[in-house]
Amino acid sequence: MALLEIVKNPAKVLETKAAPVTKFDAELAKLLDDMYDTMLEHDGVGIAAPQVNKSIQAAVVEMGEERAILEIINPTILATDGSAIEIEGCLSFPELYGDVERPDYVHIKAQDRNGEWYEVEAAGFDARVIQHEIDHLFGVLFDKKITRVYTLEELDEMAEAEEEQE
Repeated sequence: MALLEIVKNPAKVLETKAAPVTKFDAELAKLLDDMYDTMLEHDGVGIAAPQVNKSIQAAVVEMGEERAILEIINPTILATDGSAIEIEGCLSFPELYGDVERPDYVHIKAQDRNGEWYEVEAAGFDARVIQHEIDHLFGVLFDKKITRVYTLEELDEMAEAEEEQE
């Protein structure tokens, strides 16, 4: 597997709606594998093809405590529900973290690496990650959704306070 270079903001590829995937072949499979390895190398929980300079509708996320791999290709959001404000970060925005409001539940339809359609429902953190990555596929960046920015020092203090409570 190869590690891919992560595109940093500002970059046109991040702000542009990606093209639907039409070829489900070995090249796509290799890209998805390389995206997954790149995501892990950078301690991410999701990565979208535009973040590795490929303007196609493909993303990879890890879901649940078991960290199952979900490949999301040509997605459509079928339903959302609820609302939650949580801190988000992004591999394309190093050191930018902030509060983002998103639905707390999402139901999507997408294709896998073989072109087979599937549906998945997610709630909480998993729903947030899926929506963040789908946003990337449509040129929507999380920095435009941030309602409050956190400094790295604030995040460290919050993590320390959380550890003390445990």
